[in-house]
Amino acid sequence: MSVFVLGALGGILIVAGVWCALWPRRSRPSLADLLTDPSPVEAPTAAPETHQVGWSRRLGAPGVPLLAALGLPTRRTRRRLTACERDVPGYLAQKAAMAIVGLALPPVLGMLLTTLGAGLPPLFTLLAWAVFAVVLWMAPDLEVRDQARERSETMRHTLSAVCDLVVIALAGGAGVTGALDDATRTSHTWAMERIRTALRTAAIRHEPTWTALEDLGDRYDVVTATELAASLRLAGADGARVRASLAAKAASLRTQHLAHLDAEAQSATERMSLPVVLLFAGFVVLIGYPALHLILTGL
Repeated sequence: MSVFVLGALGGILIVAGVWCALWPRRSRPSLADLLTDPSPVEAPTAAPETHQVGWSRRLGAPGVPLLAALGLPTRRTRRRLTACERDVPGYLAQKAAMAIVGLALPPVLGMLLTTLGAGLPPLFTLLAWAVFAVVLWMAPDLEVRDQARERSETMRHTLSAVCDLVVIALAGGAGVTGALDDATRTSHTWAMERIRTALRTAAIRHEPTWTALEDLGDRYDVVTATELAASLRLAGADGARVRASLAAKAASLRTQHLAHLDAEAQSATERMSLPVVLLFAGFVVLIGYPALHLILTGL
């Protein structure tokens, strides 16, 4: 066990030395950041990154250049970060902080247990260390994936509601632009704000309305926005054809939404039945084990 303690101390010293060597490079931008087009400035929201401003960002700041040099984040992760409105340096700092904790915390706990006399098998200790480090390393990616999926679902539901409101406004005699403007004024959620901002940006740039919807679909990975943009492009201009096309699309989106909710309800019902089955199995084992033990020992 003393060899394990010395190895753990050596690993901590190596990690600390590498981090101290990388500290002067923490403010130097990478080549990928210099070649990337700057993202458009958006209105401040409810600060979805407040959880990154704490200790994780300060601890992992020196490791941002190293992770950026390794090619992180990947293209898929960058798209998810864009959908979550999170910056790349904050994500890399959080990932570096999780790597430091995953590599440094288990040896410290191992030394404390060794000091208290609670020795653990070396193989089990190394395996637990590896599993703990891998879980913490993947935690930021899983968090970004879940947030991007949640925002994509919210945007899809909001676009479905907007489509219904646009059909109602078109039935009242409004044009496509006026109907979209009226429909996006009904709520002040972040998804509706993004739709309203995209439509206003397209109007200022004298671009068609469907280009803004296509950009939203690409950014948040929402197929509904792309389909809605395709319907507007095929319709072409104001009139009954637009209303009929959007009415059909609204009915289709409503059906898909109800089917999705029904699938989620069925999945939740199946997940609720699993604890009951496990509880019943444990009860059967608890009741049947004494009798089975008596039978086996009596033979």
